[in-house]
Amino acid sequence: MSGNILVIGATIAASISCTVVANLLLKIGADERGVGTVWPLSMLNMHTFLGAVAFFMAMLLYLVVLKQTALNLAQSIFALQFVLVIFAAHLILGEPIGMYRWLGIALIAAGLLVIAISPSSALR
Repeated sequence: MSGNILVIGATIAASISCTVVANLLLKIGADERGVGTVWPLSMLNMHTFLGAVAFFMAMLLYLVVLKQTALNLAQSIFALQFVLVIFAAHLILGEPIGMYRWLGIALIAAGLLVIAISPSSALR
């Protein structure tokens, strides 16, 4: 079972990483010129395309996780992506993290801790 947990953990980490990268690429792409002048071509460029590919990869990995875990556990763990996107936007894009966002991050972290220490038979 511990080998299975490691595989699921690695798959979760890969999926969340793809989501973080996808969000960053879409933000960068949203600020760039697209291949056309009318929507949706005005939004399509290499960054937005790669962001969509990264989201697709995240979805495929998420499906693998869902085969092995209960939805309520998987979705709870995936809340970590919200925190990681905020940190990545701060570190890579220079976006500020204000006091209220720090409070939100702390609340999400506390929730994840509660989920992590709660007894669960959600792994299949």
